[in-house]
Amino acid sequence: MAFVSFREDRCKGCGLCVAVCPKKIITLRSDVLNAKGFHPAGIEEMDKCIGCASCAIMCPDSVIEVER
Repeated sequence: MAFVSFREDRCKGCGLCVAVCPKKIITLRSDVLNAKGFHPAGIEEMDKCIGCASCAIMCPDSVIEVER
C-alpha cells in the first residue's frame, strides 16, 4: 500500500494533482484553508492509492511525496 503526504502549508490548490489521479481519490479540501488562503489537496481514502506518483510528478510546487 502506498502513502501520499501533502505539505498543506505550501499547496496553492491548483488542482493539477486532482485532474491527473487515475483513481480520482485526490480532492481539494473545502474544510481547510492554509496560511496562504488556499484549499490544499488531500486524500481521504488512502487505501485506494496505487502509488503511481502521477500527482507528485504533476505538482508544480513539489508539495506531494509518495511512499511505497
